[in-house]
Order: sequence, then C-alpha cells, then structure tokens
Amino acid sequence: MPAITMYTTQFCPFCVRAKALLNKKGVAFNEIDVADRAKRAAMTELTGRTSVPQIFIDDTHVGGCDDLHALDREGRLDPMLGL
Repeated sequence: MPAITMYTTQFCPFCVRAKALLNKKGVAFNEIDVADRAKRAAMTELTGRTSVPQIFIDDTHVGGCDDLHALDREGRLDPMLGL
C-alpha cells in the first residue's frame, strides 16, 4: 500500500469529502492539520498551493479534493492506491 498524506483543516467540507472517499476505498492515510501556521507554510512550500486539502500518494502530489475525485472517475485512483 502506498503512503497517503493529506493536509487538512478541521472544518473544511472539501477535506471531509476527500477523507470520505479514501475511507470508502478502505485505505489509511496520514492527516496533517494545517491550522498551525508553520505546518501550513510547509504545505504551501511543498505544493505551491494554500488551499486544503492537499493530497499526496507516495511522492505524487495529487492535488485537492476535486483532483482526487476526478482521478477516481477516470479509473486512475485505484491503481495509485494499489487496489
């Protein structure tokens, strides 16, 4: 199984949707809450984006919630998740 990392905030509806999809797939993920300014700055430097969620599958930056769902619709998410 690949390592999945998701940068989130507590009350973000897009984060909730992304987590729900990954939970539905039955895959574990590491969640990093970027309410802390230093963590958000690190996420922004890593991704070039300030919005959440920001999702990585192994070293591949998938993007946000819409990007994750698009990969699923295209049938490309399951292979990335090793399913």
